[in-house]
Amino acid sequence: MFDLRYHVASLAAVFLALVIGILVGVGIADRGYVDKAQRGLLEQRITKLRSDLSDARTHADNLEAQQRATQAFVTDTYPELMANRLRGKSIALVFLGPSDAHIQASLEQALTDAGASGWVRVRALKFPLDVPQIDNTLAGDPALARYIGDARLPALGKSLAEELAAGGKAPLWTTLAEQIVAERAGSEKQPADGVVVVRTAGKQYHGTAKFLTGFYSGLIDAPVPVIGVETTDASQSTVRAFQRNGISSVDDVDDPIGRFALTLLLDGARAGHYGVKPSAADGVLPPLETAPRGG
Repeated sequence: MFDLRYHVASLAAVFLALVIGILVGVGIADRGYVDKAQRGLLEQRITKLRSDLSDARTHADNLEAQQRATQAFVTDTYPELMANRLRGKSIALVFLGPSDAHIQASLEQALTDAGASGWVRVRALKFPLDVPQIDNTLAGDPALARYIGDARLPALGKSLAEELAAGGKAPLWTTLAEQIVAERAGSEKQPADGVVVVRTAGKQYHGTAKFLTGFYSGLIDAPVPVIGVETTDASQSTVRAFQRNGISSVDDVDDPIGRFALTLLLDGARAGHYGVKPSAADGVLPPLETAPRGG
């Protein structure tokens, strides 16, 4: 119901085929290169293309009407569907790269609409990592020396992700704050009821890539829901990266239905990849029955 844009593309393709068919057909016929039988077949083909174009236009009009009706339904029911669904829950937000005010505002709107307590902590990481600087800092604490070296970067990423979700003393976040954190808000102490991940950095290499592999692994091992998100107008989709690393995703959190999908996942709905883009393999929304509403 949300794939109108793909049918518009199909409509354009049919129209292009019709134009090409007519131009080629007229050009050949005018030069006398076809006999009467061939001319008849060509005219039938053009008639069929015109019929296909008409059908595609009708289908696109119907889809547009369905989309308008669906959006109206979402707008009308959204407040009731969202109310208190995350009441009392505190969520951690991590940007893998620079923070993004636009997407953070959309996420905060979702938490507000769902009655959540808000962000327990927000972190934006510096990518690419300065691995030598990180190692120098770790060397100053004997308890953390086991994370020194390129071979230990996956373990470092995994432990940092676990600390992000669990809260508590968080020695790694405390020790490496200046080396890996570009922006931060909130405290380390309180456990998170869920984690939202936004990847704003592009493809990473070498040590940072190793670190990310471990970081994703630590998120998956967390005993709370972890969801990777992006907006519908994201210039470069990161959903595939979340899919490869086993993290659920929502690709339209700037839209009410995307915020509802995120809320359902944070409330315990079936893991998967949801939204309006082709990468949304599991549909627009998680099944509602898998996320019972709290009293």
